Amino acid sequence: MGGGSALAALRSLLFVLWMAATVVPWALAVLVMSLFASSTTLYWACAGWLRVAIWGCRVICGVRARVAGMENVPTAADAKGAVLLAPKHQSTWETFALPTLMPHPLAYVFKRELLYIPFFGWAMARMDMIHIDRSKRAEAWNKVAEQGRRLFSEGVWVIMFPEGTRTPRGSQGTYKTGASRLAVATGVPVVPIAVTSARCWPRKSFLVRPGVIDVSIGPPIASAGRDPEQVMREVEAWIEAEMRRLDPQAYGPAPVRV
Repeated sequence: MGGGSALAALRSLLFVLWMAATVVPWALAVLVMSLFASSTTLYWACAGWLRVAIWGCRVICGVRARVAGMENVPTAADAKGAVLLAPKHQSTWETFALPTLMPHPLAYVFKRELLYIPFFGWAMARMDMIHIDRSKRAEAWNKVAEQGRRLFSEGVWVIMFPEGTRTPRGSQGTYKTGASRLAVATGVPVVPIAVTSARCWPRKSFLVRPGVIDVSIGPPIASAGRDPEQVMREVEAWIEAEMRRLDPQAYGPAPVRV
């Protein structure tokens, strides 16, 4: 292992220890707060730990974020400006970072197995989010549609990763229509987001390397009265084109058209 890799491994270990040391007392505090605090208060309390984690990632591992396009999401003052966020998913980083960037509470749609993670999952279970059993697809969709409609009406934004799971740097997963189906059903616009997080924190890895992660937030894509497949193809086209603009080294030369 070279000197740079050894240093990155050491910094990554310190970062993991930082997260472990901070999440335990924070999660216990959230569990106590959940007995009397509102769902909004509880959300921002949990987002506070995410800020601590992202701060640790920046200070310990040297990972910085460069954000563009914040003008494409409603401000905190616009309580009625509901949107559905559809980000590229390469890493754990964006799941931590996006709640720290957005001015409204977010509700993730995620697999219920995450609730079993000690402390972190226990705190998530106390939040008003949409956890689903992916083995029961019809039941899962009904839950997403019902809870998504309610959350939008309460000023909470739903966030769904269209590819479903993390993809390696320079690759493209299958864009599923769950997010666009929810958007069409509720008439809420979809905001596509490109994130180059695998540059620094690859999927299925705790080795975090220093660098800059670009977050590019695209213009809202209208969904009302449209076909979910068509909406998702528009989301996919914007995200993948933007990923190739932001991280051209990862994707190689564009195919030549004849």
